Amino acid sequence: MKTGCYTALITPFTPDGALDKDGLGQLVRFQIENNITGILAAGTTGESPTLKWEEHLEVISDVAAASKDHCICIAGAGSNNTEEALGAVGHSQDAGAHAVLMVDPYYNGPSSLEIRREYYEPVAETFPNMEIIPYIIPGRTGAQLLPEDLAILSEKYSNVASVKEATGSIDNMKRTRVCCGDDFKIFSGDDGILLQIMSDAEIRACGGISVLSNIVPKAMTEMVMLYHLGKTEEAAALNRSLEPLLGLVTVVTKEVTPKGSVNCRARNPLALKTLMQILGLPSGGCRRPVGKMTEQGIAVVVDAAKKVQAENPELLAPLADFFNVDIDERLNNPEYRKNLWYNY
Repeated sequence: MKTGCYTALITPFTPDGALDKDGLGQLVRFQIENNITGILAAGTTGESPTLKWEEHLEVISDVAAASKDHCICIAGAGSNNTEEALGAVGHSQDAGAHAVLMVDPYYNGPSSLEIRREYYEPVAETFPNMEIIPYIIPGRTGAQLLPEDLAILSEKYSNVASVKEATGSIDNMKRTRVCCGDDFKIFSGDDGILLQIMSDAEIRACGGISVLSNIVPKAMTEMVMLYHLGKTEEAAALNRSLEPLLGLVTVVTKEVTPKGSVNCRARNPLALKTLMQILGLPSGGCRRPVGKMTEQGIAVVVDAAKKVQAENPELLAPLADFFNVDIDERLNNPEYRKNLWYNY
């Protein structure tokens, strides 16, 4: 895998909930025109848990075809079923993907040893020419491949040479660097700490697999590249200008219910797809059981986008130009937010 920024692409849906294949093609072209290093198809941001299996494979095929000769294509091919994962990796290889992202097996809770021996190793051995990227996100999976097992895996199989790190634990990332060595590539799975873990001498992440690059691919890619060119102050300044958007991966609001106040947590990709709908991009809503934000949540999303547009309009300009939308009008017209929220 190359150093850089990879977009965990959303999967756009039509108003009736079907795949929006035309919209998917537009989103891929937008990424390519803005110099993205690569695109991840059918990952968590692409709502892989609610894609039908046929849709999952179709999205991978379409993104691989559309990105061919333009950028790297990574296919989301993880499962909690090793046989299913083997089938997905085989399809991804046939479709022309350059690599596969494999999330740790979720829900059934294998140990780190079992994850390595019964999940990653069979795939790495069966597909020696396919790069395998473990995706470590215990907050969603309830299981975790530990740095020690990741290191054993990477030493045994040359096609395991990178990881998507989304544990949220700086100590775990540092341990990964110690165990896996200097040449192993650590990609950030958290936009909010991307620059932090790139610049941490004990982690040295080489880039990120990003959510917010769905709407600001040029800026996110530029930030990564500026850092690697040694232009650290410029990279830090760009990161600061992006900060309002970087906080939108998860939006937490306190809501008043008839039974008392509760924290409402809108997890990725809900806030992102809500903003994309407001801005008039191919998106559609999320598939159930992910539904809608609250009115307060939408206010957080809109305020963040307004702040960026007011202070650094160049960040959203590529989006406005490509999709021919008026950012200010879309953000300030409440008509575009109708029917996008729940009330308790």
